[in-house]
Amino acid sequence: MKNTSLIVNLVLAVALIGIYVIHFSGKTSNEGVTGNSTSPSSGSDLKIAYVKVDSLILNYDLAQKLHEEFTKNQEAYTKEYAEKRSSFEKRAAEFQEKVQRGGFLTQDRAVQERDRLMSEEQEILTLDQELSAKLQEMQAANNQQLIDSLMSYLEKFNADKKYSYIFNAGEILIGDEAHNITKEVLTAMNAIYNEKN
Repeated sequence: MKNTSLIVNLVLAVALIGIYVIHFSGKTSNEGVTGNSTSPSSGSDLKIAYVKVDSLILNYDLAQKLHEEFTKNQEAYTKEYAEKRSSFEKRAAEFQEKVQRGGFLTQDRAVQERDRLMSEEQEILTLDQELSAKLQEMQAANNQQLIDSLMSYLEKFNADKKYSYIFNAGEILIGDEAHNITKEVLTAMNAIYNEKN
């Protein structure tokens, strides 16, 4: 479960960095065209803030709900696979025992049973791949939902605040806590989520 949270955090961090780069690189090029860009030396109009995305994700109610749903599905899929695998292994052991004691009337009957078991094993392997793919799709959808939620809120938030840049703190080595807006963003996002639900 901790590994899943770590993976979620890493994927979100990478995705957010990509979104920020795309979003803000487009913004700077537009400002350069209109002539409203601030020169680096003046710096007085440059407003910067950062969000600790990993903290936000760990404490965001929507992220916790999505993680709980994912974990329930993961446990259900694991149980389904384990039951089918266990049942198959039992039948395979019974087949092996029957072959060793000469329990089949004909060689053809033994071959048919072996082929049936091999086919069943292939179905179980396919099931495992399908369940793993479903979990990956679910995780990707959850990550996208969290990113969309964060970006949607930050766009509304920044409409009033007028920050030049809002960074993911995961990439900031040293930063002034005065520019940390994580708590403010988290409180507002949880309030919006809880109001809707």
